[in-house]
Amino acid sequence: MLENLITSKTRIKLMIKFFINSDTTAYLRNLSEEFGESTNGIRQELNRFEDAKLLESRTEQNKKVYQANTNHPYFKDMHHLLLKYVGIDEIVDSVVKHIGELERGYIINDFAQGNPGNILDLLLVGKNFDYDYLNKLVRKAEESVSFKIRYIVVSPEEAAQFIPDNTKSLLVWSAGDNF
Repeated sequence: MLENLITSKTRIKLMIKFFINSDTTAYLRNLSEEFGESTNGIRQELNRFEDAKLLESRTEQNKKVYQANTNHPYFKDMHHLLLKYVGIDEIVDSVVKHIGELERGYIINDFAQGNPGNILDLLLVGKNFDYDYLNKLVRKAEESVSFKIRYIVVSPEEAAQFIPDNTKSLLVWSAGDNF
């Protein structure tokens, strides 16, 4: 549906890249290689986002590095819209919130970096999980999204060794918080 409202595929890719995980940074040539598109089209879209103050930039080693402006009044709305667009909100609602003593739920790897692919990796931190129910919920969630869901379950004590740095993980649920 988003493609019907926003006709630029490059713009949608950039939105996913920067607004799913606000810690994501990228520069023009990197984005051109990743998207397989010319630098001119990407530059135009980056300029639009920067003019609207949705992206911020800084110079690092002669490269202009872009990152989402989390202080922008629309940042949270765009973040939630994109989570819904790629189906992550559905997974969080139907899988993460109902499976035992969950403390935190993370999306890790490609999706956390704003690169939706064929597999969404979840890291679930908690204990006393009902694995039969969890598997049932995962299968049900997969019916409504365009990717497979893979999960890792760890205890709170093991969590630190499994949670990658901020650019490769995205906290999507925490006990007591509403995301």
